[in-house]
Amino acid sequence: MQFDFEAMSAMQRFEFLTGTVVPRPIALITTLSADGKLNAAPYSFFGIMGIDPPVMAFTVLPTADGRMKDTGENVLATGECVVNLVSETMAEAMNVTCIDAPPGVDEVAIAKLETAPSFKVKPPRIAASPVAFECRLHTSVPLSPSQAIIIARIVEAHVADACVVDAARHLFDTPGLRLIGAMHAARWYARTTDRFAIDRPSWADWVKQGKV
Repeated sequence: MQFDFEAMSAMQRFEFLTGTVVPRPIALITTLSADGKLNAAPYSFFGIMGIDPPVMAFTVLPTADGRMKDTGENVLATGECVVNLVSETMAEAMNVTCIDAPPGVDEVAIAKLETAPSFKVKPPRIAASPVAFECRLHTSVPLSPSQAIIIARIVEAHVADACVVDAARHLFDTPGLRLIGAMHAARWYARTTDRFAIDRPSWADWVKQGKV
């Protein structure tokens, strides 16, 4: 079946994309406003985008009343944020930060999340997050007056000690991070406990085996 994206409303496109592009990693992003107020909000329109420079990107969509969300306003104003990945143990608190609170409300406080100081940026990280990336604004791509793609450069990272296997070689207990992903209908999530492995093929092996 074919679907004409140019004939869809924004909400129809949102429902289509979130129902088909799954699972999506979740960034619980902490920022500070220009006057120092803390904000936290989860984003699943998010992913890693490069290694030189090391960047990740997330899209700030507009609020129901059409304004830019606090995260976008704060990053564009201050140039800093922390991307905190979400584990199973953080799921309920992450969901609380989705609340449609008015601007200036501290979602970290109402979700009862503890913070820890960052090293290179002013916004704090979420202490319970097994992986957190301190970031500075690399660039932004405006999509409309109230939405933008934020491309953030990673300047420092934190990984829970229990999940570090070999720090020198950057080897981690990835399953031990117990990260979750966003699924469909804005309320479903996936665990990363059901995994399978596939060895990547090499062209030399395919030639040797007569597959080409």
